[in-house]
Amino acid sequence: MASTLRPTLLRRVLAVPASRSIITSAASPALRQLRLTTPILRQCPRATFQTSTARKILPPLPQVMHGTINDAAPVPEPEPLHGSYHWSFERGVSIALVPLTVIPFAAGSLSPLLDGGLIGLLILHSYMGFGACITDYFPTWRTPITRKLADWANFLAIFVVGWGFYEFETNDVGVTEAVRKIWKA
Repeated sequence: MASTLRPTLLRRVLAVPASRSIITSAASPALRQLRLTTPILRQCPRATFQTSTARKILPPLPQVMHGTINDAAPVPEPEPLHGSYHWSFERGVSIALVPLTVIPFAAGSLSPLLDGGLIGLLILHSYMGFGACITDYFPTWRTPITRKLADWANFLAIFVVGWGFYEFETNDVGVTEAVRKIWKA
């Protein structure tokens, strides 16, 4: 706690004008000498407390302007899948997962159709979630190749995970029975 407050307190002490500061008292002649003889403290008291310089992690993007400064911003064509319908569909899938995870354990049903619905919505929910992360972290205008690779990897993951769930559902006990066994173990 003391180490976090120390720079703030020193900044306050050194920023007060010499005529009314505690530095001018006889109890701290070293600080008074530092305050009066160091020109940077008289001009900008915060400059001495900067611990690191600004470093650019990524190179700056090329500065490209399309059109002129007075052109209106381009308005994209309206598409329902990229607007509120898309958001509503994602929320609907998320809400539908809640009863599908509770019903098999509450009702004691081990129906393969119920397992299939749960698996299908889990895969769809994961696909949309990873797609949103890819869209956020790899914008097409910044990293077009990485974005395309990530989209294809996400698409390929649907089939790999779907095939794994299918094999587990048909050749083993199924998802809800496996969760039940793990829960009771």
